[in-house]
Amino acid sequence: MAKRILVAVDHEPPAELLDLINDAARGGGATIRLVHVAPMPDNVIGDDGQLIAYADQEVARLEDEGLDRLRVVALQLGGVPVEAAVRFGDPAVEIVREAEAFEADLIAMPTRGRTGVARLLFGSVAQQVARRAPMAVALVRSQTPRA
Repeated sequence: MAKRILVAVDHEPPAELLDLINDAARGGGATIRLVHVAPMPDNVIGDDGQLIAYADQEVARLEDEGLDRLRVVALQLGGVPVEAAVRFGDPAVEIVREAEAFEADLIAMPTRGRTGVARLLFGSVAQQVARRAPMAVALVRSQTPRA
């Protein structure tokens, strides 16, 4: 039974993923770490060429937004010990790095289920994580059709 579960959160995670995590965590007394990976920002320049925000200010803003998103997800996992982290960089690399630092037994993440040309062109973060991670990876596809 997994005692440390890393959950990668991009947008709103599907209900199926939250159900899986809730069941696994409650049944095994696990700790969950939610992680959101954002792209590394540059300085923000306005249309007039003026500097609006330095990269470090943008990092702070994106980190706050990411933590807010993760807090909402944590509330949906009521009663389970939850930690949250926002990282910057390549999503697949950062998810695996965070899982290793957290000493996770399991990585759980949603998959968008791209097929055909889209998958070939864009690849799949979930697929890259599954290939690179030294621990078990659970990929969960939403059963709810997207609007």
